[in-house]
Amino acid sequence: MDYSKYKYEQEKKQREAKKKQHTIHIKEIKVKPNIEDHDYKVKVSHLRRFLERGDKIKVTVMFRGRETQHMERGRAVLDRFMNDAADIGEVEEPPTTLFGRTIVMTFRPKMK
Repeated sequence: MDYSKYKYEQEKKQREAKKKQHTIHIKEIKVKPNIEDHDYKVKVSHLRRFLERGDKIKVTVMFRGRETQHMERGRAVLDRFMNDAADIGEVEEPPTTLFGRTIVMTFRPKMK
């Protein structure tokens, strides 16, 4: 067997396998707990666009100063995100974890 022909066949198989694979990107959306209504709608539209493309989304609520006293406001924002994106995405990691001054929740596109 000719080695160069063998090498060519292997590269051809790798190219075909690479065409069929799908890479998943993780996008991040950062918000504050006292986000205004219009800003929230813009973030939701970004969330929906990313989910339609097939990306995973990490929604981060950041707290500053005395905002850490009112964690329930941040959780309310994340609940709004869950309700608004329920038809197109599902929660992969719920917002139960707290990393320092941030609460993180992860979405993934719904399986077809």
